[in-house]
Amino acid sequence: MRILILNHFPLEGSGSGIYTKNLARELSEMGHTVKVVFPEIEEVSFDEFETRVILFKGPQTENPEFDFNFPCFTSHPRSVNTYYELDDNQLKAYVQKFVDVTKEEVENFKPDLIHAQHLWVTPYAAAQTGVPYIVTAHGTDLKGFVKDDRYHKYALEGAKKAAKVITISEQVDEEVTTLYGVPEDKKELVLNGYDENLFKVKDLNCFDVLNDFNLSLEPDYVVSFAGKLTHFKGVDVLLKAARIYNEAIDGEVVTLIAGNGELYEELNKLKMTLKLDHVQFLGHVNQHQLVDLYNIADVSTVPSRTEPFGLVAIEALACGTPVVGTNQGGLPDFLIEDVGTLVPVDDDIALADAIVAEIKHKEKEKRAKAAADYALKNFSWKRSIGVVASIYESII
Repeated sequence: MRILILNHFPLEGSGSGIYTKNLARELSEMGHTVKVVFPEIEEVSFDEFETRVILFKGPQTENPEFDFNFPCFTSHPRSVNTYYELDDNQLKAYVQKFVDVTKEEVENFKPDLIHAQHLWVTPYAAAQTGVPYIVTAHGTDLKGFVKDDRYHKYALEGAKKAAKVITISEQVDEEVTTLYGVPEDKKELVLNGYDENLFKVKDLNCFDVLNDFNLSLEPDYVVSFAGKLTHFKGVDVLLKAARIYNEAIDGEVVTLIAGNGELYEELNKLKMTLKLDHVQFLGHVNQHQLVDLYNIADVSTVPSRTEPFGLVAIEALACGTPVVGTNQGGLPDFLIEDVGTLVPVDDDIALADAIVAEIKHKEKEKRAKAAADYALKNFSWKRSIGVVASIYESII
């Protein structure tokens, strides 16, 4: 098959971007021909599949196609521009560019099928081509739908004309019907997968890894977080919990926070207010650094107020790291007692207690192995892509 994949975001720095990159690679390895359309602030290429980059304005972008940076639902390591800040002329130009580029690629690449990411502008663009298409709803698109009704006409048309809408969690599945009116027979729940070739258990020295992050620390325990520094991720709750578990545990605990976003300064101020000397903000880290971070952590945290799926939790489990996450969104779909703990949203005390319990667990090695085995058995990309490929075949 010839598959054209459309995304609103670069292939690094966002969950849907990583999803798209892994999807394209796996499909290519299966023998399909793949091309990906996505925005960036510089030209990017991949060996495994073709690309068409839509260039937005960045600090050093040469010949951008837009005089503004690519918009996001919250933020991205290379853009803090959001869809809601676009004026009407910018919005119109943005939509038209995706329509034009999609039509060009249909004519030149001649895909059998289009796979659009997000119930947003890309499925609307796909709908203008006459080529059958499916959409993956990632969750942040649903938040955007509620926040800015200027995009409703595009999102609703894209949803209505799609051959199938893939949802990534039970919560997203329900909201796709509630918000867009997508009937049950047009939906397919396919839980996200992770890159099993990258995220796996490694024998690492904690101090060496910390040194690679330019940290001269020798902690007894490590707590990790990875994600955007935005309100719905609940990092402020983790910081409040850190003050509790630091006092409850004998030994030094360092909390490593990987990611960036609009709350960076605010969260740093909260850290200073709470006198959390052993909390370290690492900024944006690449995927290989993230693997090392998970591997040295005693427990990884997902304290989100809302989390459409929670791929970071799966990636941490794959590295043998138990996870403490909130009992909402997609996390209850897979975070079972054998490999982690669910706690209420916005409850720093419950979060701290669960982290302490993981650190003090009497069978940590057994629990770590169970986490890695569980992730590999149930959430490998090969398994997820196999389901997606079968959907392609049924539509074509």
